[in-house]
Amino acid sequence: MKKFLALVVLFLMPVAALAQTPPTSYKLPDMNFDMWCQETMHYSPHRCDQRLPRDNKKFVKYRSIVEHFELLRLKNRRAEEERTQAIMHNHSLDNPGNNVPTLPGSAGTIPNPH
Repeated sequence: MKKFLALVVLFLMPVAALAQTPPTSYKLPDMNFDMWCQETMHYSPHRCDQRLPRDNKKFVKYRSIVEHFELLRLKNRRAEEERTQAIMHNHSLDNPGNNVPTLPGSAGTIPNPH
């Protein structure tokens, strides 16, 4: 029921907002009318072969919605990867030379015990 309600809400969203072209730096999955028609909508192969205008219109709307949310997911994943990289790259354990304690009279070097 939740999925159905979510789809109804999404279909009511302005189509113009969903029709934005995604940046080329994101690889969105290719969507196929025949696969959508038979596997998602469970229409007969005969009806899918006809590619009725109303079915095509439904497919275009469905593809727009899926691409919209896939693009959001990819953007969030990239942002998370960038945050993780920034944290790991700037972590003090990765650059111990920057945090070497200095003793009075030393030049920031640790004497070799051997």
